[in-house]
Amino acid sequence: MIPKVFKEVIDLGDGRTISLETGKLAKQAHGSVVVQMGKAMLLCTVVSNYKQSDVDFLPLTVDYREKFAAAGKYPGGFFKREARPSDAEVLTMRLVDRVLRPLFPKDYHAETQVMIQLMSHDEDVMPDALAGLAASAVIQLSDIPFETPISEARVARVNGEFIINPNKTQLAEADIDMMIGASADSVMMVEGEMDECSEEEMAEAIKFGHEAIKLQCAAQVRLAEAFGKKETREYEVANDNEELASKINDAVYQKCYDIAKRGTSKVERTEAFAEVKETLKASFTEEEIAEYGDLIGKYFNKAQKSAVRELTLSEGLRLDGRKTTDIRPIWCEVDYLPSTHGSSIFTRGETQALATVTLGTSRDANIIDSPTNEGEERFYLHYNFPPFCTGEARPLRGTSRREVGHGNLAQRALKGMIPDECPYTVRVVSEVLESNGSSSMATVCAGTMALMDAGVQMIKPVSGIAMGLISDGDRYAVLSDILGDEDHLGDMDFKVTGTADGITACQMDIKVKGLSYEILVNALKQAREGRLHILDKITETISQPNADVKSHSPKMITRRVANEFIGALIGPGGKVIQELQKSTGCTIVINEDPITEEGIVEILGTGSEGIDAVLAKIDSIIFKPTRGDTYKVRVIKMLDFGAVVEYLDAPGNEVLLHVSELAWERTENVTDVVNMGDEFEVKYFGQDPKTRKEKVSRKALLEKPEGYVARPPRDNSRGRDNRGRDNRRDDRKPRESRN
Repeated sequence: MIPKVFKEVIDLGDGRTISLETGKLAKQAHGSVVVQMGKAMLLCTVVSNYKQSDVDFLPLTVDYREKFAAAGKYPGGFFKREARPSDAEVLTMRLVDRVLRPLFPKDYHAETQVMIQLMSHDEDVMPDALAGLAASAVIQLSDIPFETPISEARVARVNGEFIINPNKTQLAEADIDMMIGASADSVMMVEGEMDECSEEEMAEAIKFGHEAIKLQCAAQVRLAEAFGKKETREYEVANDNEELASKINDAVYQKCYDIAKRGTSKVERTEAFAEVKETLKASFTEEEIAEYGDLIGKYFNKAQKSAVRELTLSEGLRLDGRKTTDIRPIWCEVDYLPSTHGSSIFTRGETQALATVTLGTSRDANIIDSPTNEGEERFYLHYNFPPFCTGEARPLRGTSRREVGHGNLAQRALKGMIPDECPYTVRVVSEVLESNGSSSMATVCAGTMALMDAGVQMIKPVSGIAMGLISDGDRYAVLSDILGDEDHLGDMDFKVTGTADGITACQMDIKVKGLSYEILVNALKQAREGRLHILDKITETISQPNADVKSHSPKMITRRVANEFIGALIGPGGKVIQELQKSTGCTIVINEDPITEEGIVEILGTGSEGIDAVLAKIDSIIFKPTRGDTYKVRVIKMLDFGAVVEYLDAPGNEVLLHVSELAWERTENVTDVVNMGDEFEVKYFGQDPKTRKEKVSRKALLEKPEGYVARPPRDNSRGRDNRGRDNRRDDRKPRESRN
């Protein structure tokens, strides 16, 4: 018997709908929901342990996976089974996690797992835009404590019009692509890329997405009420002691305020705050520490945060002594690594990134093979954040989700400035060597300089800045170029990248409810001032891309070759192209243009001689003489009935020069006229209709001898009987009587 199913439909206003369904699948989970748009279906479940974990944070796991069966595909690899999540799946997990996590109670520490699975795929639906809706809806159907429904929506602008949850075709034409996460009351997360849009245009896109999210939040409430809203579970709450909190605040607040006001370095501040904390602990008895140990640390951190925030709001000063709009000192350098194709160092305060660029062929493209997307990236960026960059020693566990996310942000910031005609596959790698403040924005700046140093002809240089916000309702301060500590204590962390003409990418996490769009736009405008300041520092170091790649870097030449010649260039079993690569030292890659079906030949080599040799071979293969034109040839083979010659302009292209076309006089022996290695000119007559072979003539370029008489044409009727049959044998004498 099929259980009772509860369903709610969201109208997107353009004929498309999103449905939420519960009651049929995964009923042992604490909540389950199926979200469907078109043929795309996501199954989302949530389970949260009833026992609190022994940690001082929420152990929340958001997992998003795309099943290959959903698109009727097989997974790649030997085992034909889904394995580790792809970068795209990791990025979707991060998008959902960043919106959900702040809405759980701060003292809720139970192990919680949200699992989102794409079970059915639709080519016209991008499922990552539905993941946040699914995650929030499933929590609403459970008894897990959660502040308010949220949802996420993708906003694209196509031909000046905003679209909610566009398909891939629409997104390819969009100049704004943003993912918005919000509750009905407040925007909480923004991430996306733009084609140099303005701050006001970005704010308009956020507003548009928020209006759609309000409808999705209302649908979750209706579904939960129809299903039967569960009572929120009770959980063990950590003890609070207001008297202790007040005592600690009175003891350390002013001391923390004074330390923050000194404008010292990170190490000095850390030591000073630690000394105040130790002095505070020493004021308690051993019994009090045993009873209130965790609370002492908690209330000290609260007082410290309050003091630092108040310093900024009341005096406009920050932990390192800067004013709210000040940018830390910057120094840059390019061409630091002698063997790379491009390199740069970008240092801003206590944050440093070393970027490298590697140039390659289409064979080096990043292949994307997922249930929802197939293709390749000819420009991609990898970001590494080793433990030593923050003075820590910890084991390496592979690429973290944070590294994937920050690298993706920097890649989106830069990719729009790589010209379409760039012949190379370009890989940028950012090694973060120091970090106190946004290393992803340092990566954008270092990446820009490394690309220009490599000779990649960027359309415009790009810079990035991390901004913060501190507010208490009536007062607010926007902080340019935030420190790591300011990221933690602020109400908004937003990173903005762009050129001098507009924004190319952004990432925002907004922690305060009801942030006005006026404050948001003001913050974005202050970010623009900071971006332009940093951009000036970049262009002081390298003002424009180098005119050419470095001498040791590979040079790329691209040639288009008609499809009919590709086989000759490759050769039987790849013999021709392999020998050509070996003899020239070049890498040769052949792709097919899907539209024209031409062959696109990529030639990658460090020496011009090798590249020229490959080009000469291609020219030789595709060479087609023109009827009536004259060409210089060389004799390469002698035959009884003529000489084989090759065109000097196209070595390897051979043609037979028949003995009858050597000279006007009768030629008994070919060697009477030409010999091996002789060079001379011939005239090309195209295909001979009798022999169906190409015909060239030497004699056609010579003057006729005086008194020359052409031989009469052959009488085709000679030797035929009255019925046209050959009767010449009838006139022959028997063999034995010929003598």
